[in-house]
Amino acid sequence: MSDCKFNTKRVHAGYRPEEHHYASSVPIYQTAAFGLTNTEVAEQIVTGQVTGRFDYSRDGNPTVEVLEQRIAALEGGVGAVAVASGMSAISFTILNVAECGGRIIAPVNIYGSTLDEFRNFFPNYGINFDLVDNINDLEHVKSLIQPDTKAIYVESVANPSTEIADLEALANIAHQAGIPLIVDNTFPTPYLLRPFEFGADIVIYSSTKGINGHGNTLSGLVVDHGQFDWTTGKFPQFTSEEFILGDEERQIHESFASKFGHQAFIKRIRMKYVRLLGSVLSPIDAYFVLLGLETISERLDKEVASAAKIAEFLNHNQYVNQVFYSGLNKTDPLVKKYFSKGVGSILSFELAGDETRVAKLIKNIKIFSYLPNIGDAKSLIVNPARTTHREVPAEFRRRNGLNPQVIRLSIGLEDVTDLIADLDQALTKAFEN
Repeated sequence: MSDCKFNTKRVHAGYRPEEHHYASSVPIYQTAAFGLTNTEVAEQIVTGQVTGRFDYSRDGNPTVEVLEQRIAALEGGVGAVAVASGMSAISFTILNVAECGGRIIAPVNIYGSTLDEFRNFFPNYGINFDLVDNINDLEHVKSLIQPDTKAIYVESVANPSTEIADLEALANIAHQAGIPLIVDNTFPTPYLLRPFEFGADIVIYSSTKGINGHGNTLSGLVVDHGQFDWTTGKFPQFTSEEFILGDEERQIHESFASKFGHQAFIKRIRMKYVRLLGSVLSPIDAYFVLLGLETISERLDKEVASAAKIAEFLNHNQYVNQVFYSGLNKTDPLVKKYFSKGVGSILSFELAGDETRVAKLIKNIKIFSYLPNIGDAKSLIVNPARTTHREVPAEFRRRNGLNPQVIRLSIGLEDVTDLIADLDQALTKAFEN
């Protein structure tokens, strides 16, 4: 599979039918535990000396493993871990990088729950965040780096403004400081953007969204590029000896770095956070995500094309003050550099009028579903300031133009002329006296 193209890997990577009774679809191993055969094999399994064998589905499961290997292949990473939600993926990644305390640089214009976690949860555990209004103000980002800074965190495409982060420039800054670049690539998916190609070290997803694409399960993913050096002394959690990695009887002592080398980060996510905190993705949910992956290219191609047409329609509508969709600016150097296949299927716009007009628009919409998700095969509409970004303080929302009149759209697979007609009639009714 390593020499195959994206569209081959999304269907076949990570799965060998001959190891699963030649089943054409990945089997759902809906079991809590697996037989250990005998004590000798059991010893090999629990100490990680044998691959392809499992003991307990919290530690690993064949269905989930196929998803992890497939995503790693699509991204170009050395490994991946699937978890129960996108927030688990974010939480485990931040903890793994800054478990011993420290600072992380991140933008303000990110998903509401992520910002809430960064502001109000992690500081209680000694992990603090330097939040910036413009993550592409590179000199400002450089000025924030301190001896205890552990990472730079960005969304490749911001939620909901769709502003694009200059990943390559940020990766250069991070690496000069000896810290990793962490990228939440949920909006584009690996089909539209592969952050590792531009220097990112860790990529995370809410695969609930565009990767799955059908709105039928929660899931998250962490993918490790395997290129970052965790042994510089800045991240002692990777070089400290771990009891579970060694052999007490033979007095063998190991750290994640010494035992797993370039896979130290992703192995530590699995063995410390998934195993101990237990945010496990179930086999049936992994199966749903695998099904969605099989059609990701066709889905995204149509959704991106429709999103561009809808953005143009809204851009010329009398009831719209402003459209937030980076794909509208074809000459933007960041669009040209990172998004040759399109920015994505999510866009936002600011309605001309107060929240009464917003409520009337949502009440009169017919095809779009009013719910807080993105990346679905069905088109979705939501008012972020009152729903998905309700945790963002008013001051932060003002600084980023996220007022209560902003409406976010996630474009699905319906006929684009029907979607435009639906928006047109709802906009008209919203402004009727």
